[in-house]
Amino acid sequence: MKTVVKKSSYKKVMAMKSAKNQYPLRPALFWRFLMKSLGKKDLKDTNFTYTQTGMEKLAKDQPCLILMNHSCFMDLEIAEAIFYPRPLNIVCTSDGFVGKASLLRHIGCIPTNKFVADFVMVKKIKYALDKLKDSVLMYPEASYSFDGRATPVPKTLGKCLKLLNVPVIMVKTFGAFARDPLYNNLQVRKVDVSANVKYLLSPDEIQEKSVDELNEILQKEFTFDNWKWQQDNNVVIKEDFRADYLNRVLYKCSVCGREDCMEGKGTLLTCKNCSSVWELTEKGFLENKKIGQNKAPLLFNHVPDWFSWEREMVRKEIQNQSYCIDVEVDIYMMVNTKAIYFVGQGRLKHDNNGFVLNGCNGELHYEQKVKSSYSLYSDYYWYEIGDMICIGDMKVLYYCFPKNCGDIVAKARIATEELYKLALAQVSVHSIT
Repeated sequence: MKTVVKKSSYKKVMAMKSAKNQYPLRPALFWRFLMKSLGKKDLKDTNFTYTQTGMEKLAKDQPCLILMNHSCFMDLEIAEAIFYPRPLNIVCTSDGFVGKASLLRHIGCIPTNKFVADFVMVKKIKYALDKLKDSVLMYPEASYSFDGRATPVPKTLGKCLKLLNVPVIMVKTFGAFARDPLYNNLQVRKVDVSANVKYLLSPDEIQEKSVDELNEILQKEFTFDNWKWQQDNNVVIKEDFRADYLNRVLYKCSVCGREDCMEGKGTLLTCKNCSSVWELTEKGFLENKKIGQNKAPLLFNHVPDWFSWEREMVRKEIQNQSYCIDVEVDIYMMVNTKAIYFVGQGRLKHDNNGFVLNGCNGELHYEQKVKSSYSLYSDYYWYEIGDMICIGDMKVLYYCFPKNCGDIVAKARIATEELYKLALAQVSVHSIT
């Protein structure tokens, strides 16, 4: 999928009017039917099926909050197929509205800036539930999974459930990630997809439980491993491009420790520095084919285990004050839904103090502190432009595309999450003392 991109100057973009803040619309039956119809081919190609647990508790005309794990673009097609003709308002990324704001409003979408505090969005969700009597579909992870496991779910979600006070439905998909993992550059594999739809919480149960108890339930629901699911269910992926760009996830060689030398191509993952080679097997295991020169190499056979080790290494860098990303970037901006504006080049720095972006011949300077967000909107092959890191606030978003620096997008997200955890831990210590 592509988006509308225009070239402009930083000053002109900053002078543009922001998008008008509007309450969501109820999608007419025509739009609901169209959305369901558009997903038919993908669902047929994947032999899609789903099971239901406790759904008899939900009345046909009863508004509910639907929480769903986020694996790929097919997620929306799945939701529309399951819940049709129930009217849905869908919380989605604001940049999805670019060039098609009217269309997305009519199909019921509610825009929000990812990983930015958005109190207006909660009001819009409550409006959809209480006034429109629609159900609301939300992806609490906000971004697609990098390593096949859940991305962090905000701790504010428990409070949100209490405020909304409607039944909560959980939709968990199986096979969607294996079919179209984010790292693989939109190359679709032949994999069957299924889902489980569960009545998770009633309004009475929500009010009876504490926020911590609700967050614990949500955390359990959003704990999964798509690679392990593939392995346990003997799902065979024969495509010879299955390891293409796997270096975006496994960016650090576990043998020599270098970060700018990994290459995923075909079915192999190779370190260009120490010549270590792994094969991504048809059942989703990493099989070591060649070990570079190292007396005690770390040999992972599971992608999430390798990614966890990378997180551990980033955490150590943060703790010893050596973590720093400082790279040249192409800078794009969004201030409204008319276009994504390319405004020039600059430099993005990320360290223990947060993000600093400078560019556009000295006109642009933006800082984002560690406590601003619990995670980072970063993406691979974003709207077919390139790998991207996004920072900003409710007024403006800066989309930064790193140049000549290797794979840093996943590392930046990991570091953002670890820095936020550390900041919260320090606040907790100070409050106790």
